[in-house]
Amino acid sequence: MPLLSRRLALAAVAVAACLTVLPGGAAAPADDDKPIRALLVLGGCCHDYKKQQELLTKGVSARANVQWAIAYDPDTGTKHLNPVYEKEDWAKGFDVVVHDECSADVKDPKLVERILKPHKDGLPAVVVHCGMHSYRSEGYPKATPWFEFTGLATTRHGPQAPIDVEYVDKESAITKGLDGWKTVNEELYNNEAGKLHETAQPIAKGKQTIKSKDGKERTDESVVAWTNTYNGKTRVFGTTLGHNNDTVADARYLDLVTRGLLWSVNKLDEAHLKPAKKVLLDEK
Repeated sequence: MPLLSRRLALAAVAVAACLTVLPGGAAAPADDDKPIRALLVLGGCCHDYKKQQELLTKGVSARANVQWAIAYDPDTGTKHLNPVYEKEDWAKGFDVVVHDECSADVKDPKLVERILKPHKDGLPAVVVHCGMHSYRSEGYPKATPWFEFTGLATTRHGPQAPIDVEYVDKESAITKGLDGWKTVNEELYNNEAGKLHETAQPIAKGKQTIKSKDGKERTDESVVAWTNTYNGKTRVFGTTLGHNNDTVADARYLDLVTRGLLWSVNKLDEAHLKPAKKVLLDEK
């Protein structure tokens, strides 16, 4: 082949390659049809995780091109480490991790550091409900490594009662098309410092009215959904909602979590807002 023709051929190949990866190019990005590989970690105290693993994975996969591996720990205490964390490279091969475990008394700094390391290195995350109340290591209740990761210090919740959810960031891509709603009986987690960490931004607030035995009422208000930038680079979406099965199964809740997950991996777009071909990664 003449030298000029060879150069032109190589140039054509290079242009074609660029079009497969550059935003706005004539060809779609190469990974548009590639499912997001998500790991759901759940188990521990106080929740129907056996049922919620199914509600959450099927609900999200019906809305977005996400396929799952599930690390379900049937232990119902707060001291048991989910077995998935026994390996140093526990998060290898995943695009995002959803933390829904309830492990308040797993406090060994080395174990907490093992869990946080892939996220420190840039792996996106979603943290749901009791995941906020986990890993209460040194510094609790004011500041812990886990709170830096989640973006919120929260230490307790009140009695179960409906929560009025209001989206306060109308400009967020996560809230686009979403309307405020009222939950069934749910737990409203407190904001211990009265606010999120400086690295976090509120998306939704919740108000809950509680009646005391003497008939008096009080209204509590807390941030219930937000985004956080962890270690200067990692996207983390968090929500304290999700105690009861009826909440986890609620279409409005699943819409919120789905959009938060896609935001975390920077793929909140029409190409990924489509049902996955299968729910579990190991399904045929």
